[in-house]
Amino acid sequence: MNLKSYLDLYELLQTDTTTREENRAFGLTHVVVKNRPIEQLLAWVNEHRAKLKKPLLSETFSSYLYGVTLTLTLIAFVLGFLSGVGLLSYSGHEPVNVIYFMVMVVFFPLFTMTLTLISMIRANTAQSLLVHISPAFWMEKILYFLPHKMQENLKEVKINPLLTNWIVIMRSQIIALAFSFGLLLALLGMVATKDIAFAWSTTLSISPESFHRFLNTVAFSWREYYPSAVPSVELIEQSQYFRLGDKLSEEMITNASKLGEWWKFLAFATIFYAIILRFGIYLLSVFGLKRAIKKSFLTLNGVKRLLSEMNEPIISTHSSRDEKKFMPNNDSYIQVVSSLDTSYDVVQGWAIPKAQLVVISDSMQVISPKLFEVGGGNTLDEDSEIINKSHGEVLLYVKAWEPPTMDFVDFLEELIRRVDKVIVYPVGTSQEHYKTQSKEVEVWARKLSTLNHKKVWLKR
Repeated sequence: MNLKSYLDLYELLQTDTTTREENRAFGLTHVVVKNRPIEQLLAWVNEHRAKLKKPLLSETFSSYLYGVTLTLTLIAFVLGFLSGVGLLSYSGHEPVNVIYFMVMVVFFPLFTMTLTLISMIRANTAQSLLVHISPAFWMEKILYFLPHKMQENLKEVKINPLLTNWIVIMRSQIIALAFSFGLLLALLGMVATKDIAFAWSTTLSISPESFHRFLNTVAFSWREYYPSAVPSVELIEQSQYFRLGDKLSEEMITNASKLGEWWKFLAFATIFYAIILRFGIYLLSVFGLKRAIKKSFLTLNGVKRLLSEMNEPIISTHSSRDEKKFMPNNDSYIQVVSSLDTSYDVVQGWAIPKAQLVVISDSMQVISPKLFEVGGGNTLDEDSEIINKSHGEVLLYVKAWEPPTMDFVDFLEELIRRVDKVIVYPVGTSQEHYKTQSKEVEVWARKLSTLNHKKVWLKR
């Protein structure tokens, strides 16, 4: 289940021409997914996807979404790299203030991830402000730069607002991850190619000991495993920077070789807060998007009708009592069955496809281990093979509105030599719920009376 399946279902429902009988036949032939609506819909989409015109709406939309996301991801990565280079720029006169970089890789990600979590909670709201201030929300604005025909195709798509919000949330995490990777690459690149002196400076009255406790808290996830990536109190004291004129303190100049050790802390902070935690939020957004797709499947126009047609039988009424009697017809008689049994050894349909037989039997509340189409497009050899597979009581459906032919009579005569009993059942169309008119049944009664065979019965 994914966005493509949702869009394929959306497009199929827009042009759906399947009949209730076809959908009921589909439901009966896919009993494995019965009472599982999402899986039923996915199976229905897979069977009917070939009806869609190329290019598929799902392919067009996914291509557009992928292209726009890739573009913004690359832009975010470049911006992250340039931001990192800017924050780590070292002229040789003043040290790089680690506070600025920490804000970008620790506090800013925590702030945006908090907003993201709130957005997830409020994703059901169509006009969620927190979702719409996301950079990913503005992806749709790039739509105006696409060819006019593609714009028209995509503008016609009516996607559930819940699904749209989750798409924005998930794509936002991808963009944020790209920005963070840009920051990390800038940090590693600058450290590897330049001799950077890190320091910390703030107007707030913070002692080195307090700052060390704070950094130790920030580094809770890696301090036990990589203690060298947590600045010591001595390093913090030596790297505290006060802007007094244009000169550095003698102590900082003396300990300049140690000031570069800050990069380990900054790298681990970037990896944990800006990348690992963000990736966790991304996985959460993927889960949320899947749930949104699942809910959106069931809210599409036409889905309720489709599921109803798959799962609810086409009602056909008949007598609840099993009465059998002989009816005279001039000098002969025909044996009549007023009601059907619940099961038969074999069910056959004269020029009736197997899928339709399944629906008819379902509506008659009849079950059978064997269902065969006979006559129609079958060859004589195929019909003979089916006859050889038949035994016991056979329920033979025929189209009431089509008069019996000699081919049918020949088949019936061959069939009764093999089985114990044949019940011929003229049925109407699915639109009429398979009900028949008495004059149509009389045509079949007159024809069967000419056979005058004790194994042949007629269902009235």
